[in-house]
Amino acid sequence: MSKISGRSAFLSLLASEGVRTLFGNPGTTELPIMEALGKQSDIQFVLGLQEAIVVAMADGYARASGKLAACNVHVAPGLGNAMGALYNAKFIGSPVLLTAGQQEQGHGLTEPLLYDPLVPIAQSQAKWAIEVTRVQDLPRIVRRAAKIATTPPTGPVFISLPGDILDDEADFELGKPTRADSATRPSDTALSDLAKRLLAARNPVVMVGHEVSSRAAFNEAEQLAELLGAPVYQQASPYTAQFRSDHPAFMGALNRNQREVNEILQPYDLLLSLGAEVFRMSVQSNIEALPAGMPVVQINERSHEIGKNYPAEIAINANVKETLAALIPVLRAGRSPERSAEADRRLAGLRDKNWSAKRERYAKEAEAVATQVPIDPRVLCMRIADALPANALLAEEALTSTFPLLNYLRFADPKSFYGNASGGIGFAMGGVIGMHLALPDRPSVAIVGDGSAMYSIQALWTAAHMKLPITYVIANNRSYRILKERLVAFRGSERFIGMDLRDPEIDFVGMAKAMGVSAHHITRADDIAPALQNGMRASGPTLLDVRVADGYGG
Repeated sequence: MSKISGRSAFLSLLASEGVRTLFGNPGTTELPIMEALGKQSDIQFVLGLQEAIVVAMADGYARASGKLAACNVHVAPGLGNAMGALYNAKFIGSPVLLTAGQQEQGHGLTEPLLYDPLVPIAQSQAKWAIEVTRVQDLPRIVRRAAKIATTPPTGPVFISLPGDILDDEADFELGKPTRADSATRPSDTALSDLAKRLLAARNPVVMVGHEVSSRAAFNEAEQLAELLGAPVYQQASPYTAQFRSDHPAFMGALNRNQREVNEILQPYDLLLSLGAEVFRMSVQSNIEALPAGMPVVQINERSHEIGKNYPAEIAINANVKETLAALIPVLRAGRSPERSAEADRRLAGLRDKNWSAKRERYAKEAEAVATQVPIDPRVLCMRIADALPANALLAEEALTSTFPLLNYLRFADPKSFYGNASGGIGFAMGGVIGMHLALPDRPSVAIVGDGSAMYSIQALWTAAHMKLPITYVIANNRSYRILKERLVAFRGSERFIGMDLRDPEIDFVGMAKAMGVSAHHITRADDIAPALQNGMRASGPTLLDVRVADGYGG
């Protein structure tokens, strides 16, 4: 067995774990990896111009592909730059393997420029964090990290790579990847008890969440809703496509207003939560989202979510797709003719108030203001939703401007929509690049607020450098509108200090062109769809700066 370097072994290990793209922003401590990248052809390197963008790209790739993604950043300040993006990856559960170069172990002891221990920085947002201290341990550490990242509940992991480890040589036995089979289902007894409880409910309601999307359980969730005759709502933080919009049982997404959610759920006598959060809201309220005394049944592979905020009468810690596949025959066998007829009646009763019916009403409201200038956000959302082909993927991070988006956007499959999971902004500009690389056959669009875009505008350079046909829509209201709305609602003040982006206004078209991106101003609603369609047909990235109303007269 011939000796190989730690840097070469590291890349070989990534490749054998299925990694074909390494997102990165290199510094001096990453030069060993960059040298090794130049001597191999298994892994493509994608350059991001700031570490938060690097992690966002890897996060987007992991979300869209469902596979392990890898990214590499610079020492302590670089890892610090990446932490907000790592926070986002943690909340969605993206299997991201994040590495950072570190000064040589002896040299680090002298506390040189840019040095700080890296593991404590990453630990709070990673499932596992470690520094390699012997080159011989590289295989075991990388294999373990990949296994931890991809085992549900999935999430990011971190490895610190000192320079002497990367340059050292050893006789390596690289080993093989390990993937845990997590497609678990409950026992027959648990399924029987669950079926009896669901059939005993006179008016159940279903809430779907991220795991219905990540486990591609649309069909199973639809069958369940039909058997129960139950309306289906998407969880209060709808950051993925979690149910087919055109299904007659789909009622749309809940929001993060506790009072409104409580009112929506009042008529029901049982909440069935499928891979969802119960409930992750936003601001504090004296009203609970869950009506008092309402029983909850939960199916989650993330055990932390079970009974987290409200007790679960029945709690199933298992794969939602496998559980539903096993549950549906038991439910079908246990339904009496009377229960079957009752479920059909309930389902038929939803036709005039489900998502499809509400969309027609929302469309009429938007059309009534379609000629207003600046553009009403409802019109922007409807025009985008109508212009997207059925196989498009949409990344969304525009907050207030896209609050109406899910009233218009049709979810056709679990890969069609990717929203803000954690509440931390800066994800979508880079995230959509990773998504497009994972799903290159899908037209890729990102709608991003002007404030969010400025957290990671450098991502445009990467899209242009790689000639990726991504269309960026900047919902430009020249302000932090969400802060204005909350200042008025919560504090009764309209003195908007530090909430306007007007003096000077940000020239997104100029910035985009400076980074090699075709860019256009949009001020009329009728121009949105043609510009979007042209962008999706282009051979490289396009940015549309859409001027939308700020909600306060401008």
